[in-house]
Amino acid sequence: MDDEAPEDLSHAGSVVDKAIEYMLEQQIAPVSAASALLGGALGLLARNMDDRAIAGVLRQALASVEAGELRQLPTLPKR
Repeated sequence: MDDEAPEDLSHAGSVVDKAIEYMLEQQIAPVSAASALLGGALGLLARNMDDRAIAGVLRQALASVEAGELRQLPTLPKR
């Protein structure tokens, strides 16, 4: 994967944020919404990357969690 973010990443992030807001408004539990989004993301990766590349993405995500980086991200309002 390139170190540069794709040009459309910000737009994609905005669309996902809106989907999350919608699911929470529909009273979908946050863990259910997150699980559905993660499953969909993994499915999309599987259609576009080989298993080794997907494992690299997941390792990078795990490293971010372990470093506490996700706790520093802005969050949606709590329900």
